[in-house]
Amino acid sequence: MRVGITGHRGLSKNVEQQVRAMLDEAVRAYGTDDLTAVSCIADGPDSWFAETVLQRGGQLEVVIPASEYRENLPKWHHPVYDELYAHAADVHETGMVESTSEAHQAGSEAMVGLVDELIAVWDGEPARAFGGTADVVGYARRTGVPVRVLWPEGASR
Repeated sequence: MRVGITGHRGLSKNVEQQVRAMLDEAVRAYGTDDLTAVSCIADGPDSWFAETVLQRGGQLEVVIPASEYRENLPKWHHPVYDELYAHAADVHETGMVESTSEAHQAGSEAMVGLVDELIAVWDGEPARAFGGTADVVGYARRTGVPVRVLWPEGASR
């Protein structure tokens, strides 16, 4: 089973704890015998899901939206990104250079094209900018990829 991840970044510590628990429960439900996480490994749910799958014995494939992508992620996230990248069983690249909203959407679309299901850590609201979680969910739904939305009740961004 190949499962992609998309989700809101910059969540509060309280929401992060709830989301991490939800992701852990989801991974347990899949089982890890044949589970591959496919992720762009940005800070937030992308990395939390990848970490959980690896900790439970699954595989990780990484999608790189642009060659400048890592440099545009928060510096504090670079060690996590590098560690996850080092554990990737496969790496997929879009061929784009600049880490723009268009590149992020292209990376997400590539990720959706590789998976059987998409987990979306999503509050159900429209994207704040092109390439946001709502855009990825919309793309997955339009292309027939099942979407499983996880969002803590009463939580906000």
